[in-house]
Amino acid sequence: MILVNPVVGLDISKGESQVQAFVDKGKPFRKSFKVAHTIQGLALLVEFLEVVQKETGLKPPVILEATGHYQTAVVQYLEERGYLLIIINPLISYKAKSSSLRKVKTDAVDAYHLCELFYKEELEPYKKRGVQLLNLRNLTRQHENITGVMIQTKLQFQAILDQVFPEYRGVFGDLYSVVSLLTLKEFPSSEDILEASDETLSNRIKELCKSRSIRWANEKALQLKEAATRNPFEKTVYQSHFLSLGMYINIILQYKEHLSTLESEIDALAKEVEEYNIIKSIPGIGEKIAATIISEIGEIDRFTDPKKLVAFAGVDPSVFESGKFTATKNRITKRGSSRLRHALYMAVRCAIRDCRKSKTSDEIIPRNKKLREFYDKKREEGKPFKVAVIACVNKLLHWIFALLRDRTTFQDIA
Repeated sequence: MILVNPVVGLDISKGESQVQAFVDKGKPFRKSFKVAHTIQGLALLVEFLEVVQKETGLKPPVILEATGHYQTAVVQYLEERGYLLIIINPLISYKAKSSSLRKVKTDAVDAYHLCELFYKEELEPYKKRGVQLLNLRNLTRQHENITGVMIQTKLQFQAILDQVFPEYRGVFGDLYSVVSLLTLKEFPSSEDILEASDETLSNRIKELCKSRSIRWANEKALQLKEAATRNPFEKTVYQSHFLSLGMYINIILQYKEHLSTLESEIDALAKEVEEYNIIKSIPGIGEKIAATIISEIGEIDRFTDPKKLVAFAGVDPSVFESGKFTATKNRITKRGSSRLRHALYMAVRCAIRDCRKSKTSDEIIPRNKKLREFYDKKREEGKPFKVAVIACVNKLLHWIFALLRDRTTFQDIA
């Protein structure tokens, strides 16, 4: 079996890119050509990438220089289709070109040099980083997808529970904890609970949750009995409800297990990326949100200023003008990465939320004091809640841009 290591180089300029492919080191594939940064042009690029994949049996990574906003459309289009992007500092490729004997400067030559650079040792850190960011993006998106499906399953589970044992809610602090779900699976009706002895219920609950005391298990057994007594459905007519209830419990437990595995993988992978701790230093941003923000933003070098990052997240205001008419109410564009926008929205909601009381006084301290002050200022100006939150998202993106660009933590600018 012949081992190959394909790559596609893109020399990006305003409105178009020069494309060159190698199937292996020193083996160019077909002639170089240009594609426009349009839907048709980018679709043509993907078709070519698929041809390279068919030829080599491997999905080719794409190497390109950081060129600011010129590359945005290309990067976003390829990222959505799961291609590994290796975005390098222009200084790296400039040094490689300077060492070449041929001093020719054309787009075709530049794309060719990028492919040659891919096989050089100094590019290994960029390759590793590109793989890390792609894996992190895949894992965080998978986590988001499973979370969305689990929410729908929980709603269906609740609808069945309301027809079988509505009083079960409130027995355990978390209805969806493992001990709560497994207890309900074993004793799905009030009839099952009332027939069981207090000792049977207590011992079973203790077995399912070994970390809690027997006293706690006894209290839960008593609460179960009381809930069963209050339950309006003494006997369930439809046995299909019990079948559905057990099925939904199994599905939710599986989803919880999958999410736990994904969270461990995300945390382990994110810790290898320098920016993870930088983003996590911002109060209100936890591990999951930090990993999502890093993976969706990718290389900060591709944004020349914070406004470009704001536009990428789709929280820049849309402008509508026609003749002498100018709209006074402008909504956000919602273009760019919806996942990044959602993660930032959740980060702001967490950051401005009241966290705890001060130890020395009754003062309520928000998680992120600076962001909360900015939010309160916008509210005092008469801005609605959502408008104030989006203004905070914009402010947060400016902080993120400065922190990632300067490789510093939030404490250093606070």
